[in-house]
Amino acid sequence: MLNELILITLLLAACLYWLSGQQVKEIALKAVKSQCSNLDVQMLDEYVALTGIRLARDQRGKIRLQRLFSFEFSSTGNDRYNGVCMMLGRQVESIRMEPHRFDES
Repeated sequence: MLNELILITLLLAACLYWLSGQQVKEIALKAVKSQCSNLDVQMLDEYVALTGIRLARDQRGKIRLQRLFSFEFSSTGNDRYNGVCMMLGRQVESIRMEPHRFDES
């Protein structure tokens, strides 16, 4: 009986972790789309990929999950550049984009 209860608890925790991760990914995707729109570049594939995760402290000293998402964008339509969105908990910590060319038309 105790083994089944532990298994159910672990499965529930894993499910909640996955759902939380999906929500954070959606927040990151919206932030990256907005950043690309503001900089007049095209986000490629409309996708952010989780590339790293670790524990970090927020401004109040509380330990949170820090997730790193990568994405690709293009400034002229003929090239691909990389970018990174760092999330701390559910907050966007930073969005960094590689130096890129500007379309001169």
